[in-house]
Amino acid sequence: MTKEEFARAREKMGKTQRETAQLLGSSTKAVESFEQGWRRIPPHVERQMLFLLAHLNSLSGSGLPCWEAQQCPPITRRRCPAWEFQIGRFCWFINGTICHGKAQESWENKMKLCRRCGVFQSMFPDL
Repeated sequence: MTKEEFARAREKMGKTQRETAQLLGSSTKAVESFEQGWRRIPPHVERQMLFLLAHLNSLSGSGLPCWEAQQCPPITRRRCPAWEFQIGRFCWFINGTICHGKAQESWENKMKLCRRCGVFQSMFPDL
């Protein structure tokens, strides 16, 4: 997540830097540092911000679960945590999902793939 995306997500949620820090269990200085690019945004912070923003976005829209959007075969679906927990629009949130035929393990590698996916893009049209 870039500093610009972080700031847009915070603004979309209608939160101040202080309120965002409280949501993240962080300091206001850390949030300021993320937005200024002085500090790298850690994966756990990115994940929390995306989760909160996705929840807001999902309240106003609907979409296909990932296994339908990606037309995953039944055998792949059964192995995938997104199918197991029936959270096909939040597939990006879970490590170990089966995307393009293999489990995605690392958050950073997974997010590179997710950002190109229509399911992710439908959840985050502003990022």
